[in-house]
Amino acid sequence: MTEGMEPWLKELLEAGADGKKVTEKQSRIVRAAIEMFAEKGYAASSTSEIAQRAGVAEGTIFRHYKTKKDLLLAIATPALARLIAPFVMREFRGVLNADYKSFDQFLRALIENRVAFVRQNKSLFKILVQELPFHEDLQQQFREAILPLVMERVERILNRFKAEGKLRDLPNLTILRLTASAIFGYMIGHTWSASRQENVWNDEAEREATIEFLVRGLT
Repeated sequence: MTEGMEPWLKELLEAGADGKKVTEKQSRIVRAAIEMFAEKGYAASSTSEIAQRAGVAEGTIFRHYKTKKDLLLAIATPALARLIAPFVMREFRGVLNADYKSFDQFLRALIENRVAFVRQNKSLFKILVQELPFHEDLQQQFREAILPLVMERVERILNRFKAEGKLRDLPNLTILRLTASAIFGYMIGHTWSASRQENVWNDEAEREATIEFLVRGLT
């Protein structure tokens, strides 16, 4: 049932959004919804289309999810923590625990890790980019549940760089916001260029420009 899936989706279906094992029909519904949301966006996707693609009756969707929004949240809520809060992810421990000599070294490791994750989980990234700006409840979950976890993990890294004189004495939240914004923008361009034939994106140059921009502004 999970063969050939993106890693995040496989784990989501095996564990369930709330920790409960999902049924086969529920799995088909979630997979169909992810495909539709990634292709058309949440607003343009109907539950009837999702049901048709999943091979279930539309009423089956509403037995598991009260509304289309609940279906989106069941997908995006665990996904939000995986992509936007990388510091609390299992596969990010190597980046988090390494001893970096400079801020730019830390940035390179961070970007490499996130790019590798996005390459494996393209539909997840696309859904979050499309939907996060338009759903206040997702934004609120980020502010209340995810942001504190990120800050708890990353503050010790930033504080050490500050103590060593390698980082400007700005609020950690400000440093994190500026860093995340620049890296997220780079990742959007990276993902966009990978889906097109035109050779208009120099990935190495763009990555170096992103790192230089952050280093010059924050160190």
